[in-house]
Amino acid sequence: MRKCAFLSMDSLENFDCYDHLLFNPLADKGWAVEEVSWRDKQVDWNQFEVVVVRSPWDYQKDPEAFFKVLQEIDRSTARLENKLDLIKWNIDKTYLRDLESRGIEIVPSIWEDTFSIEQYPRFFEELSSSEIIIKPTISAGADDTFRIKRKDHKQYTDQLAKLFEQRPFIVQPFMPHIVEEGEFSLFYFGDTYSHTILKTPEQNDFRVQEEHGGRLKKVEPEKELRSLGQEILEQLNPAPLYTRVDFVRTEQDSFALMELELIEPSLYFNMDPESPQRFAEVFHNWVQGSN
Repeated sequence: MRKCAFLSMDSLENFDCYDHLLFNPLADKGWAVEEVSWRDKQVDWNQFEVVVVRSPWDYQKDPEAFFKVLQEIDRSTARLENKLDLIKWNIDKTYLRDLESRGIEIVPSIWEDTFSIEQYPRFFEELSSSEIIIKPTISAGADDTFRIKRKDHKQYTDQLAKLFEQRPFIVQPFMPHIVEEGEFSLFYFGDTYSHTILKTPEQNDFRVQEEHGGRLKKVEPEKELRSLGQEILEQLNPAPLYTRVDFVRTEQDSFALMELELIEPSLYFNMDPESPQRFAEVFHNWVQGSN
C-alpha cells in the first residue's frame, strides 16, 4: 500500500469531520491513509508519498508555525497538496483583492492593518450598511468574527481595539441572504465538479458552520453559480487537488464570492454519497499523472 497522510490537528473531538469516508475508497486504489497532527514534531514526512492538508482547524492560532510545518513537508520527499504556493496565497484573505482585480465579484470589503477608534464609525458609511462583519484576514471557523449593528457599535470598541491592535482585518457589509437563503459551497476535485451544498445558520445566528448550529442541504446550483465557480477554478495556478468556493446571493440577484477555500475546507463528503469515490478517483489519477 502507498502511504498518504491527512494533515489534521491534535484532536477533532469538537468538530464535524468527514474525511474518514475517504479511507475505504482510497484503500481500494492502493492507498493507506493516516491522520497526522501538524503539531506533531516527531513525524518523518519522508515516510509518506503524499501529504494532503485536510483538517488543521486550529492553524489560525499560530499561522507562522503552521506555515513552517508546510515548508518542512514541501522540502521532504512527500508531495504536498494543495501546493505550498497556493496555500501561501490563500492563507490571507487579501487573495480576494487579487480575484476582484481579475473581474470576480466579491462581497464589498474594506482592508485595515490596525484598528482605529476614530475610523471605526466610517465603516458603516463606506459600505452603505447599517450592519457590518469584522474578521481577521487570517482566520478559520468564524473565529474572532463580529456581526455589528450601527446602533450597537460602541459596545464593541474596546474588544476590537484590543483584538486588532496589531492584526490586519477585513470589514464587509452583512449580507442579508446569508440568513434569508444561505451560503452556497461548490466543490471541485482537480478540474472535476463534484457537488454543491447550501449552508444556513440557525435562528438568530449568522455563522453557517456546523459547529455553530449551521444546517446543510445538497442543492443543484444555478447555471450562473456553476459558471462562476468554473471561472475562478480556471484562474488558479498551480492547479489545486481540491477547491471549495463559497458564494452568497446579493441584493441585485448576482452571486458574490465569500471565500475561496484551498487550505483546510470541509468537503462535506457526507452530503453526496458518490463524492468519496469521486475524490479517490481524482486523487489517484492526480498522483499517477505526476509520476
